Amino acid sequence: MTTLALGPNWLDPDHLISVFGLLGILAIVFAESGLLIGFFLPGDSLLFTTGLLVAGGTYIHQPLWLVCLLVVVAAVLGDQAGYLFGRKAGPALFRRPDSRLFKQENVEKAHAFFEAHGPRSIVLARFVPIVRTFTPIVAGVSRMNYRRFALCNLIGGALWGAGVTVLGYFLGRIAFVGAHIELILIGIVALSVVPVAIEVLRARRTGAGLPGPRTDDTVPAPRDSGRRPRSRR
Repeated sequence: MTTLALGPNWLDPDHLISVFGLLGILAIVFAESGLLIGFFLPGDSLLFTTGLLVAGGTYIHQPLWLVCLLVVVAAVLGDQAGYLFGRKAGPALFRRPDSRLFKQENVEKAHAFFEAHGPRSIVLARFVPIVRTFTPIVAGVSRMNYRRFALCNLIGGALWGAGVTVLGYFLGRIAFVGAHIELILIGIVALSVVPVAIEVLRARRTGAGLPGPRTDDTVPAPRDSGRRPRSRR
């Protein structure tokens, strides 16, 4: 099976899987789920391609159930590592200077996402590139209740890790999908970028000074009628 390189060769899912196999997939899923350096890795397209290759018996010869189980475990452990790092790093993470592999704006976006969606963000962030890497770290910084985090982490890891892989597996068995795999992968990547694009446009709109909701909910003071209050004797 030949797929289209959707970026540098070393980030192409087909190339990564052909070189590193199942262990490489698990390492990438773990890194992208909670390590600061993993935000640029191709999580969605990697899992989708994994399902396709399992269906075709190429590079990966383990059964689908085992692959899904291992992927979910790697995803859950990755978020766990991110949460523990966040608890240890604490607020200092928000003061860390930018570098080639770290951008403060990524932490701020994840923090805004976490504040907007609460505990659900641990599940929802799985399907948003970049945000899924930093959200468990922000949850740790915010000292989110660990039991609640663990439950959301398990649900999100299962829905994303197994869900995207199974989707690729069953679609890969369809002749049309196999014949147009390049377009399918481009579509997967495009859908993954949509949430990020929406957030960028929203941030630009806010920064442009467009009218937004009123921040003061105080009742306006009554107009001065010009009358002086009578003095009491």
